Amino acid sequence: MDRITTAKWGIFSIFVLSLGVVWIWVSAIPQGNATQEEVFAPQEGFLAPNFTLQTFNGDEFTLSDYRGSPVVINFWTSWCPPCKSEMPTIQKIYDEFSDQGLVVLAVNSTHQDNLGDAITFAQIQKLSFPILLDKDGSASRTYDVRSLPTTFFISRNGRIKEVIVGGPMSEALLRIRVEELLEGGK
Repeated sequence: MDRITTAKWGIFSIFVLSLGVVWIWVSAIPQGNATQEEVFAPQEGFLAPNFTLQTFNGDEFTLSDYRGSPVVINFWTSWCPPCKSEMPTIQKIYDEFSDQGLVVLAVNSTHQDNLGDAITFAQIQKLSFPILLDKDGSASRTYDVRSLPTTFFISRNGRIKEVIVGGPMSEALLRIRVEELLEGGK
């Protein structure tokens, strides 16, 4: 290499390194007064992001209202075979553990579904837990849902204990996860 090429390479390298340092600085999480307890993210170990959604009848449900209770959030659609397959199991577990404080919020990804089909499915299955409508996809985006069904198990303190992507979940798996939530364990 001649001197000019070496000098150009050196300048280019310094530019790329400087750009990297600037990117790291700009994209860093602000330190401020935030503690880990206040960081919301749709991942295991973090606080579950809050949302407010409506049911078929227009009743509003806000996740943060259930702080202190174990919560299972299930994102689903009526056209998704694994979603439809696991719903009776979720209902069975809900029937068994709701008197111990278990909350199930079934979030229909209405932005990807037919509302009439979702209503019909919920009625046929006699689902008694709230069916929440994610009409604009905001909750799905907030929870970074990329596959259906996706289920979040949230502890009494609002932390996501586990995320299960795909399904259908077996009754044994669902039972174990719910019992762990109720006991306060993983």
